[in-house]
Order: sequence, then C-alpha cells, then structure tokens
Amino acid sequence: MAELDPILQAPVRLKLMTMLTAVSEAEFAKLRENLAVSDSVLSKHVSALAADEYVRSRKGMHAGRRTTWISLTPAGRAALRAHVAALRELIAGVE
Repeated sequence: MAELDPILQAPVRLKLMTMLTAVSEAEFAKLRENLAVSDSVLSKHVSALAADEYVRSRKGMHAGRRTTWISLTPAGRAALRAHVAALRELIAGVE
C-alpha cells in the first residue's frame, strides 16, 4: 500500500495544495478567504509546506499594496499526486 504524506494530512494543507493545482500562483489573501482561515493559520501552513519545498512564495506589489503569491512546486505537485493515489488505494476497499 502506498504511504500517506504526513505533511498533507492536515485538511487545510490538502485543500491549499489542491487549490494551487488549478493556477500558476494565488494571492495569499484570496487563499485565506477561500480556505476561511486567519492570516496566522494560513501562514503556518504555507511555512510548513515551504519547508518541504511543496510550495514557494514571492512578495511584490499589487494595486499599490504589498502582497504575497503562493505557487505549487514540481515537488509539491508530485507529492500531492502520490498522496491522492494513496488515499484512493486506501478507500478502494471500502464498500
């Protein structure tokens, strides 16, 4: 049986990663709104994912204000695929 990735077992992290598969990058504030979490909660999850090189962030200006963009790395995309495959394998036996 394939192994679940402990980094991706937190629901917010898994949701964040799946959201990032649909875009090249996403603004921190939009992710926070869509995930319905506080800045500090999202920041901690992004930091944990960045520590394993699953996501990267970049800072810049947008509409005259500082903002942060988050993007999925190739390693993050591969980890998510493997985690989803392990989940599918795990639930395949459920009737």
